[in-house]
Amino acid sequence: MPLVDLKQLSLHYGTTPLLDRVNLTLERDERVALLGRNGSGKSTLLKILAAEIRADDGELNFQSGVRVARLHQEVPAQMAGTVFDVVAAGLGDLGTTISRFHELGQRLAVAAGDEPQLLQQFSEVQHTLESADGWELNHRVEAVISRLGLVAEIPFNALSGGFRRRVMLGQALVQEPDLLLLDEPTNHLDIESIHWLEESLLGWRGTLLFISHDRSFIERLATRIIELDRGHLTSWPGSFSLYLRRKDEALAAEATANAHEDKRLAQEEIWIRQGIKARRTRNEGRVRQLKQLREARQQRRERLGSVSLTVDNRHSSGQKVAVLQRVSKSYGEETVIRDFSTTIQRGDKIGILGRNGVGKSTLIKLIVGEITADTGSTTLGSRVEVAYFDQNRDQLNPEATVGESVADGGDHVTIGGKSRHIIGYLGDFLFTPARVRSPVRSLSGGECNRLLLARLFSRPFNLLVMDEPTNDLDMDTLELLEEMLFNYEGTLLLVSHDRTFLDNVVTSTLVFEGEGRVGEYVGGYRDWLRQRPSPVAADGAGSDKRKDVVPPPATVNESKHSPATEGRARKLSYNDQRELKQLPQRIETLEAELEQLQQQLASSDFYRQQQEEIDRVTAALQATEVQLQQAYARWEELE
Repeated sequence: MPLVDLKQLSLHYGTTPLLDRVNLTLERDERVALLGRNGSGKSTLLKILAAEIRADDGELNFQSGVRVARLHQEVPAQMAGTVFDVVAAGLGDLGTTISRFHELGQRLAVAAGDEPQLLQQFSEVQHTLESADGWELNHRVEAVISRLGLVAEIPFNALSGGFRRRVMLGQALVQEPDLLLLDEPTNHLDIESIHWLEESLLGWRGTLLFISHDRSFIERLATRIIELDRGHLTSWPGSFSLYLRRKDEALAAEATANAHEDKRLAQEEIWIRQGIKARRTRNEGRVRQLKQLREARQQRRERLGSVSLTVDNRHSSGQKVAVLQRVSKSYGEETVIRDFSTTIQRGDKIGILGRNGVGKSTLIKLIVGEITADTGSTTLGSRVEVAYFDQNRDQLNPEATVGESVADGGDHVTIGGKSRHIIGYLGDFLFTPARVRSPVRSLSGGECNRLLLARLFSRPFNLLVMDEPTNDLDMDTLELLEEMLFNYEGTLLLVSHDRTFLDNVVTSTLVFEGEGRVGEYVGGYRDWLRQRPSPVAADGAGSDKRKDVVPPPATVNESKHSPATEGRARKLSYNDQRELKQLPQRIETLEAELEQLQQQLASSDFYRQQQEEIDRVTAALQATEVQLQQAYARWEELE
């Protein structure tokens, strides 16, 4: 029996079904990514699985004794207690007793002399724990905190957003769930925290169902993709890259089928309008068929449109946008930027990497001239017009309407020298006329980010500063934004922890490497991985524990050697030479096997087979993909 089995599950909000007779099974130890447009019902499905809301119809069956835990999309801004208290809260009422026991133990450890009242309270709580067999749970809380690299006594409200999310994950894991539900777990995390989360989830034993738009995160974790689209759920076994190929094929087939049905409907409409001639035929079956075609066309829920993004490129800056010469900036005794020099040219697209709070915003403010350096000089070029995308959405007034936020109270905006009505312009960003008149406070996170983009692109600029623009954007909008930025002719400063987004957009990367040092590298995130100095070589003291540097994940594509050793050619042994000679043939064989397996999965009859055969082919596909990656990496290393 599956761990979870959903049968014909339906949920309606208004007249449109959010979930339309959905079927889903989850097996033990699966890691399943749930994809779909913003507002398609992904979070709602997780709430149903977590028993937070009920479906209108259908069945939801769990194996006996299954424990479910959910990590919410939004991390609490304020929560009382220490890290230990918050993690222990995952155990319910007994968790409160465990927190009290821990607190009293800490107070006794630092108490001066005999404390009879404190000892009495400690004894009472200890007895309560013993009666409830709570010792094992107490050890479990301590083990989870240790495994997540947390400090038990730190107040939760004193932590950064990334560590708060880590604590909330601990609250879920301490329950030892059989099914863990994660809603956008990488939002607002820096790359180091995302890497830590990936490693933690890869080592966790249990079934995982997660919502994410981070393509690198999905590629590394997911063993299956499920997609919620227009109320229907489809399952795509295999990797994320395989899903993308098969999804394109499915959409093309759907468009062809819809065009065929529309053509038939048009022909039947012409026939029925012939009036008396049509009735004389007394072809009642054909009339019924026409009625069915009309109903099918009416019920067909068209795939949502795409956001349309355009940028006014008429106003160019000078060739040199900004010049920084030996710039340093400190706050108190902490040096944020030390002796940094760079020249930013028109058309540069620069990514900025570093831990949360390391000084990325300070660097941007120095570049655009909002603050002055303690030492060194900053020169801003001529005709520079700056536009900001702010992840905190401070530019949006919650009480203003969507239209007022873009047109400043008017009815029209000027785009590329042409006037457009605000309803038509916001329609390009998937806002309906009714939504244009709604207050900003009623928008979802993804809608707020689309509104920020609409506001941003309604104004002329040639230096675009974007701070975490990918949070809460669905994948279609994200890819369109990538394309727009790729074709953008101005200059871009981009702070992002989305590794794929950086690779697809930026031409160079500035990386905070510790102690105020900022390194400059050609290319995106993966280009930096290949070029970065080894930790020991970069640290003059010989320690690899650098405070601010972003530690990258280990991947099969990364060389095992530092640039220093890569620069020295080494003589291959006889076995290495023999292996290098055989690798091209092995790669060719693996590619042929992979293509054959992909063709099997793409076959329309594939999923009519027994589940055991489906699982066997899917596992073979994943194993072949890994072997092929390893073969390429080994070939590159020996070459």
